[in-house]
Amino acid sequence: MKILVVDDERTIVKGLKFNLENDGYEVECAYDGAAAVEAVRAGGIDLVLLDLMMPVMDGLEACAKIREISKVPIIMLTARGEDTDKIIGFEYGADDYITKPFNVMEVKVRVRAILRRAASSGASAPQTRESAPPEPEEGGGRVVQGRVALDPNTRNAFLEDEEVQLTAKEYDLIELMMKNPGRVYSRENLLNVVWGYEYPGDIRTVDVHIRRLRMKLERDPANPEHILRKWGVGYYFKP
Repeated sequence: MKILVVDDERTIVKGLKFNLENDGYEVECAYDGAAAVEAVRAGGIDLVLLDLMMPVMDGLEACAKIREISKVPIIMLTARGEDTDKIIGFEYGADDYITKPFNVMEVKVRVRAILRRAASSGASAPQTRESAPPEPEEGGGRVVQGRVALDPNTRNAFLEDEEVQLTAKEYDLIELMMKNPGRVYSRENLLNVVWGYEYPGDIRTVDVHIRRLRMKLERDPANPEHILRKWGVGYYFKP
């Protein structure tokens, strides 16, 4: 497994590289967001540890550009720990968020958890916009609810036959809900099923991902028709 560590503080990069290599990972290093995007574009990266505040191109912009070409898992690293900063990071496509100063053991736990989930879903394989998306199979286990269709074989999502770019967790979340329409899932349920019992992150991660799915799949995200919330209980998909 190859991890890309991106931070303009070279001592942090050096420390992460040393500890991750000791755990058996291959580590590639970059020191600004533009270099990170090019490293992902070149291929072979299984996970990105991406600092927020960097020269040339900051972490948010780099995250957004990486999301245009790849579904590789991204963990944001930042000294800014405000909830709004975390939400913005998730909105740009980050999968997790670690606030500096961090314990290297926490980084290792989160890296292992995300890589394990990505390996089981095939989520780290890059997908570029230049290549045509695979055609969804007719029948073949496709999940269709109204205007939204999912192809579990390719893990692609389609809105009225147009492919929609979803992150690995967004796909997992909407697939679970669409396969069980009308069933209400609490945030704890969704966190355990989609992220896994070992996930150490904030439960509000679920809310952020639901909001992103509404932005991508609903006609009017402010007044959703399908991805709904039952107040005091949880979220469900209405066919």
